Amino acid sequence: MSMQTGRRVGVAFVGMGGAVATTAIAGIEMIKSGSNRLDGLPLAGVSVAGMADYKDLVFAGWDLNGDDLASAAQGHGVLTKQDIENGAQVLKGIQPWPAVGSAKFCKNIDGANRIVAADHREAVSIIAADLRRFKQESNLDEVVVVNLASTERWPDLTAAVLNSTEAFEKGLDASDEHISPAMLYAYAAIKSGVPYANFTPSIAADVPALLSLATEMNVPVAGKDGKTGQTMMKTVLAPAFKARALHVDGWFSTNILGNRDGLALNDPASLQSKLNTKGTVLDSILGYPVEDHLVHIHYYRPRGDDKEAWDNIDITGFMGQRMQVKVNFLCKDSILAAPLVIEIARVLDLAKKRGDGGVQEQLSTFFKAPMVKNGHGPEHDFGKQGKMLLDWLDGDR
Repeated sequence: MSMQTGRRVGVAFVGMGGAVATTAIAGIEMIKSGSNRLDGLPLAGVSVAGMADYKDLVFAGWDLNGDDLASAAQGHGVLTKQDIENGAQVLKGIQPWPAVGSAKFCKNIDGANRIVAADHREAVSIIAADLRRFKQESNLDEVVVVNLASTERWPDLTAAVLNSTEAFEKGLDASDEHISPAMLYAYAAIKSGVPYANFTPSIAADVPALLSLATEMNVPVAGKDGKTGQTMMKTVLAPAFKARALHVDGWFSTNILGNRDGLALNDPASLQSKLNTKGTVLDSILGYPVEDHLVHIHYYRPRGDDKEAWDNIDITGFMGQRMQVKVNFLCKDSILAAPLVIEIARVLDLAKKRGDGGVQEQLSTFFKAPMVKNGHGPEHDFGKQGKMLLDWLDGDR
């Protein structure tokens, strides 16, 4: 457990009523109410001066679904009724703030709890006002924004509005169609001096317009696409194959899941955004292109949050002998993701406290497509990523 600091840190989730957010909030509330179960929290055993304690985290956020979090959590099926009654009763009294939505960017997800705004500029003003109110009313030392909303389709990255801060500012005034909801939240956070993390595959703070703004304002940002199950296993196994000079001839991956994330990915445009972040890790680690690296994601409603990730790996070893490795990961998507979201928020808060702004590469271990400074390629090797984070936590920056 980290050193007690008494720092109250607010975590504002985009997509607060989703399975990951409700699971994260419930877990922390159970710790607050006396549970000593810190399983799955990667930094629970790491003592770092100045890092907020788990018990000092306070939650709020936005969602297109206006249901209270207990009702939302029951719908997701991750938490049992007993979980909610024994320690996480506070969920019954939490309702999400109205959210920005766009059927154009996320076809299969909509709701009535919408921000009413005349244009992008007004939407950003409302988001920023929510953050100010949250900090004041909850007596917080700092606020962090984490994007857990459903996956958006890939935007046109060549659009001028996304490639300079000046053009983006004009685009807000003109409600430019290339600016997505995820970008509006990222802009509002950065402009408010609030650290921002993107746990989704959506394009947000990683467009040049917002990256340069975060650097200029010295606001910590990180992302994107949380690395929880199948891709985590790839970034563990691929370095081992490389170390043993086992050539990866092909890697076939398939996933089935039935939660809201799966429903969003049932739209081909949103699915492509996810595939874009999952597909690059092997070539980077192995040092050669895996020509037959196939990734499939299927929405299968009966499975709910209990995702199944199945991998078949064809490898060649000594004397050209062919071998196979099979991995079948039956995992709970939100149970894997929620602790990572909590740790990302704590590290971003510490980065802000240390005055370390811009892209936070030390958080690469938590993402499939880590953001980087200075344009170099991201580090995907799981072991090296872990060392990056621990070295940063140990450093006095």
